[in-house]
Amino acid sequence: MVCYALSAAAQTSDAIKVGGALSKPYLLTMADFQKMPRVKVSRKDRDSTDFQYSGVLLSTILAKGGATLGKDLRRENLTKYVIVEAIDGYQVVFSLAELDSDFSDEKIILADTIDNEPLLSTDGPFRIIVEHDKRPARCIKQVTSIKIEFAK
Repeated sequence: MVCYALSAAAQTSDAIKVGGALSKPYLLTMADFQKMPRVKVSRKDRDSTDFQYSGVLLSTILAKGGATLGKDLRRENLTKYVIVEAIDGYQVVFSLAELDSDFSDEKIILADTIDNEPLLSTDGPFRIIVEHDKRPARCIKQVTSIKIEFAK
């Protein structure tokens, strides 16, 4: 029971497990995240209000773990997908290709701020933002893990 409590506490911290089919799985801490190149994206909420999110491209986070991207993303590597999971178990899926700038101009980020303020605790400390999805279903809140898998 104590181990479970410690595990749950670890999940609510500001660190994300980045793993799966990566050559260098790692734990992304807030300190490491703050050192990565940042981008901004705008996204409308349900009542059409524009918000500005800031964070790191999901592809940059995966590249740090040794993900197959760019010119190496071909053949069997095109069957890879990314699963992002939230603290409540909610999951969303992206193909690896849709995150790669060689394949798409879409900006999909792991955000930590909204309108230059930290995300609310109900949304963060990290949230995925998909800039141009028509519905916010893949803008997953309270992210705890990101992993790459091969489609079977």
